[in-house]
Amino acid sequence: MSQHNTGADGRQGLLAGRVAMITGASSGIGAAAGRLFAAEGAAVVLMARRTEKLSALAEEITERGGRALAVPGDVAVSDDVRRVVEAAAAHFGGLDCAFNNAGYATLESSLHETADEVYERTMDVNVRGTWNCLKHQLPVMLDSGRGGSIVNTSSTAGRYATGASVPYVAAKHAVLGMTRAAASEYGERGIRVNALVVGTTRSEMIEEAVRQMPVLEQAFIAPQIQKRMAEPAEIAEAAAWLCSDRASFVTGTAMPVDGGISAQAKSG
Repeated sequence: MSQHNTGADGRQGLLAGRVAMITGASSGIGAAAGRLFAAEGAAVVLMARRTEKLSALAEEITERGGRALAVPGDVAVSDDVRRVVEAAAAHFGGLDCAFNNAGYATLESSLHETADEVYERTMDVNVRGTWNCLKHQLPVMLDSGRGGSIVNTSSTAGRYATGASVPYVAAKHAVLGMTRAAASEYGERGIRVNALVVGTTRSEMIEEAVRQMPVLEQAFIAPQIQKRMAEPAEIAEAAAWLCSDRASFVTGTAMPVDGGISAQAKSG
């Protein structure tokens, strides 16, 4: 394992000497995490389907003095995830932490009007994708003997019926269940597993939804204490902290990063 102890800017980093895998890394929260994790000293292995955007991000990080490897793939395909994890071990010597951030959602439609294909893709990316990541990341962390930290991206839709599509709400609930079960199973073996309960964030997906239906922006932020959307980097900061030793006594949690909507929810 590399003993590189500083971030890309030369300072001691929150994730110094770590190898981190980040999915959904071609834009939004994932791309912000790639930049931040590298700046905090991690070697980052970036995964997403869009090869050109992923390669451009890896090049940007490298030019800034960081260490990055782009490995395109689809989290819903087990062999793709295995290949990314193997690349982390081959190029950087292992895997210490992971931010399983890839997600998929569509604009709201009634359950009975939702195509089976939309349901299947939503579950494949959000649930099977998280499963595939955990299944391939955990053995590498166990074999290292150093433990590790994994962060899965859920949503406020993982706790409440937010008005998002039914498949998305179901999928993000499943991510929280998987997170808690994995944390319980692997905690005594030195691996922490947590989830982020993410509020509305200015990701590519949300920006497109707002472009198509401008009224959505106010609808998204109305239930929050902070009346704005999050920036992707704000979510990435929470993920970096959970991946670091500063969160050493945190596992099995669903951490809200949601502008306060969880504090005002009527159920949960």
